[in-house]
Amino acid sequence: MKNLKGNNDSSGESNGESKSKIDHEDHTQNEQKPRSAKKNSREMIKLEVVTSFFYLGKFPKGPGTMGTLGAIPLVYILASFGSLVYLSITLVLSVIAIMASQKYEELFAEHDSKEIVIDEVVGFLVTMALLPMTWQSFVLAFVLFRVLDILKPFPINWIDQKINGGVGVVADDIVAGIIANVFLHLAYTHTTLLGVQFVGG
Repeated sequence: MKNLKGNNDSSGESNGESKSKIDHEDHTQNEQKPRSAKKNSREMIKLEVVTSFFYLGKFPKGPGTMGTLGAIPLVYILASFGSLVYLSITLVLSVIAIMASQKYEELFAEHDSKEIVIDEVVGFLVTMALLPMTWQSFVLAFVLFRVLDILKPFPINWIDQKINGGVGVVADDIVAGIIANVFLHLAYTHTTLLGVQFVGG
């Protein structure tokens, strides 16, 4: 009888320790959940800020147009630091745009969502590269880039349809920007449509 009582006491202590351990683990997990939720919430906010370019992509109508308009001050500011800085930051932003768009697509399983306008921002930066900062340049660049981005002539449409992921989201806008930039440079070197004319030599 003494041994039986001893075994029962030992079993009770063991059960008590197990219950205490489980309660401790549950408490630890409950503490970790809010921290994880807060971390995920912060990361989601950062992702939305980048992809929607400070929530311009949330506009119900014409988010792409709003994103392009939002890029105008950025173009002007970067151009004031010189061509090297402008082109370097454009390259960095292109990489960031691809990575952020890829993450957005993985989370929401939606390719090239209308809320993603960081691609328009990058595309407009490319459009305005090495051009004079005149109001004529901004107006013509805006119109030409938006027309190309909306109509998507070849090869822009091919890129949009065939390339998936973050690269596909951003690449078609970069190509639209390159095409627009070529036409604008032709105007810059051969006419005064941009308000000034480039004279080489």
